[in-house]
Amino acid sequence: MGGVSSFQIQIGGTEIYTPGDKVDVLVVMNPAALKANLGFLKPGGTIIADKDSFNTRNLKKADYDTNPLEDDSLNDYHVFRTPATSLTREALKDLGLENQVMTRSKNMFALGVVNYLFSRPLDNIIVFLEKKFGKKPVMLQANRLALEAGYNFAVSTELMGPSIIIPPANLPKGTYRNIDGNTAAAWGLLAAAENSGKKLSLCSYPITPASEILHELSARKDMGAIVFQAEDEIAAVCAAVGAAFSGNLSATTTSGPGASLKTEAMGLAVIAELPLVLINVQRAGPSTGLPTKTEQSDLYQALYGRHGEAPLVVMAASSPDDCFYYSYMAAKIAMENTTPVVLLSDSYLSSGTSPWRIPENGELPDISVPKFDKPAEEWKPYLRQPDSLNRYWMSPGDKGFEHRIGGLEKQEITGNLTYEPQNHEKMTKIREAKIEGIAGKLPKQKVIGAASGKLLVVGWGSTHGAINTAVIELLEEGGKDIGYTHFNYINPLPENTEGILGSFEQILVCELNNGQFVNYLRAKFPGLNFKQFNKIQGQPFFTSEIKAAIINTLTE
Repeated sequence: MGGVSSFQIQIGGTEIYTPGDKVDVLVVMNPAALKANLGFLKPGGTIIADKDSFNTRNLKKADYDTNPLEDDSLNDYHVFRTPATSLTREALKDLGLENQVMTRSKNMFALGVVNYLFSRPLDNIIVFLEKKFGKKPVMLQANRLALEAGYNFAVSTELMGPSIIIPPANLPKGTYRNIDGNTAAAWGLLAAAENSGKKLSLCSYPITPASEILHELSARKDMGAIVFQAEDEIAAVCAAVGAAFSGNLSATTTSGPGASLKTEAMGLAVIAELPLVLINVQRAGPSTGLPTKTEQSDLYQALYGRHGEAPLVVMAASSPDDCFYYSYMAAKIAMENTTPVVLLSDSYLSSGTSPWRIPENGELPDISVPKFDKPAEEWKPYLRQPDSLNRYWMSPGDKGFEHRIGGLEKQEITGNLTYEPQNHEKMTKIREAKIEGIAGKLPKQKVIGAASGKLLVVGWGSTHGAINTAVIELLEEGGKDIGYTHFNYINPLPENTEGILGSFEQILVCELNNGQFVNYLRAKFPGLNFKQFNKIQGQPFFTSEIKAAIINTLTE
C-alpha cells in the first residue's frame, strides 16, 4: 500500500487556498488504491472504481478477503462500478495496440467520467492532447477515444445520476497559468535579475525535491541565466558565494540534507556580507527521512544552523504560486541589504500547482542596489551606506574597486584582517543590527477575523491553505472569537508582530514539525500564552484537523 501513488486536485467557484483536504470524489484503478486512499474520502463521498481490476489476484495483493465493491463494506459511499479496462480496450481495439498499452489509457477513460460528473467540456483536454501527442497520431487517437468512451459511458448509464455545475471563480482579471512551486521560485529569481539589472547565477547540486529549480533555470539561457551544477553541495554553495562576490545575483538550491552541508559557506556569506539566496525545499527528515514527503522541520536549521554569531534573513512561501513572489522578494532583500537570505519552501509546494496570474509590467516592487557614486579611492570594502548599516556591494572587477574579502574577521570600514577583541564584538553587533533593521522595511503583519479576543491562530509557510480555510469556515459559522495571522517573514519578524500576538488571550501555533516556530516565538515574547498543534507524518494538514484543534483550544 505504501507504493500507491496519488494525485489530488481541488476545483471550485471561489478562490482556493489549498490543493485539497478530504476528498469528495475518489477515483481508484485497483484494490490497493482503494485501501490506501479510502481514509481520505469524506463520509457520503463518491467512489469511481475500475471494477475490472478488482479480480482475485489484485484483491489478494491488497489484503482483501472479499471484494469491497460487492460485500456492502462501502455502503456509506456512492460507488460507481465502471468497467474502465474492458471499455477502454473495446474503444481502442482497431488501433493495433498491445493490451498493456491500451490498458494504460484507462486513466483517460476515468477523466472522461469525472468531466461528465462535474459538467466540464472535453474541448480543452482534447486541445492539450493534440499539443502533447501531435507527433504521435496513434497515441493521440488512443487517448482521445478513451476520454470520449469514459464521458459517453457516464452519459449513457443511470448509475452516475445528475452532474454537478461549478461556476467560474471571480478572480482578478489577467493572464493565468498553472504553476508549481519550483518553477515559480525559478521565475522569481529571473524576474529579480531582470529588474535589478544583474546577471543571475545559480550554483546547485541535484537533490529531491529541489532539483526542478536547477532544471528550469538551466533551460533559461535565453534569459541570461548562468547555471553551474557542482559535484557536491559544498562546492555549489562556495561557487555561489564567489558569484555573489563578483557582482551577480547569486542563488543556490537544496533540501534539508544539502543545507546541512552548506552551513559553513553560509557563514562565509554572512561575515563577508554578500547577497546570496538559499532556497531550501524542505522534506521530512532527519537524514534521508521521507525524501518525497513534506515537513517544516528545517526552521531551526535556517535560523541557527551556523557556527558563531551568523544572523541572516529567513523567509517562507505559502503556496505554489507565491513561491514566485517570495523568491523575488528574497533576491530583493538580499541585494538591497547585502545579506544572505534563506527562503523555505517544501515538498508540498514544490510539486503542487496553483493558478498564477502573470504580473503586469511595473507590478513588482523595484529593486534598488545602491552604487558608490564617489571616487573609487574614497571607497572601502566595509564602508556602510549613510542611511543604513548595509555595506556597498561593489564588484572586484570594476576599475578602482579591486578588493579581497574572506572568512576571517574584518576591521570596521577597511576590511583588513584583525584579531582586535573590541572590533570583533562591534562587527558582530553590527551584523545583528543590520538584520534587525530590515524589520522596518517589511510589510506589516495582517490579521484575518477578530483583531483581538480569545484566540489567535498562527501559521507559517505552506500551512496557510488549510489554516486559512479552517478559520474562514469557523468565522462563517459564527460565534467564534478568533483571528488568524500567517508569517512569511520569520527573521526578522514584522515590526507589529508583538502588538498582534499580545491582543489575544491564547495563541495557537500550527506547524508541520514538533514545535519549532512556537518555541521561537516563546523565546521572542516570553510573557504570552502560546499553545501548539503539530503534525509530523509527512502529510499536510487537513482543514478538519485545524478546525478541531481550534475548537479544542477554545473549550479547554
